[in-house]
Amino acid sequence: MKKQIVVIGLGRFGISVAKTLHEIGHDVLAIDTNEKSVQSISADITHSIQADGTNETVLRELGISNFDIAIVSIGSAVEASVLCTILLKKLGVPYVIARADNLLHGSILERIGADKVVYPEQEMGVRVAHVVTLSDVSYYMPLVAGYGVARMTAPGYLLGKQIADVGFGPKGKWEVAVVLIQREKEIIVTPSLHEVIRENDVLVVAGNSDNLEKLLHEAKKAVGN
Repeated sequence: MKKQIVVIGLGRFGISVAKTLHEIGHDVLAIDTNEKSVQSISADITHSIQADGTNETVLRELGISNFDIAIVSIGSAVEASVLCTILLKKLGVPYVIARADNLLHGSILERIGADKVVYPEQEMGVRVAHVVTLSDVSYYMPLVAGYGVARMTAPGYLLGKQIADVGFGPKGKWEVAVVLIQREKEIIVTPSLHEVIRENDVLVVAGNSDNLEKLLHEAKKAVGN
């Protein structure tokens, strides 16, 4: 469902979020005090404006209370981040997501009413660490300690094998499941354990990250690579 979303703060994180939200079909307004940042994104979203996101009068004039979601992507300027979050909640934005640089900053944002606090640098560090240890994985998202979702282009040692034969699935010993396969333009959700892995398949797998590493190591060893 299309939503009206405002992104306040156009650093690298804010720009990435705003562009992605627009790409997936939402109406996005981006706000920043820096004219160059505003101009750089103007062609990629619904609307961008040079304005002060910590000014209550400005936010009222922009009709911020009519937006479904607000994202405060102001990072290191803690005072501005906090003030902006307070104003958004005061003006009645139903759901406010705020970026924090550290746990103290995040704790303050939660106490003043942010509905969700995100830690981009910390989360990226976790993802990169797992990608380093899982050499065939291109993306990793942690869910709870020790478990996550990973994306990988099927390596050569998995090609031509059924999902069950590799060790994925509820009957496998690794506690790792293939939840989706992207095959060119086709998307296969919860594929059968008898599905054969093909060249260029992109696998989305979920489960215990240590066991995923062991599964891939064993599968690779089995073909002598």
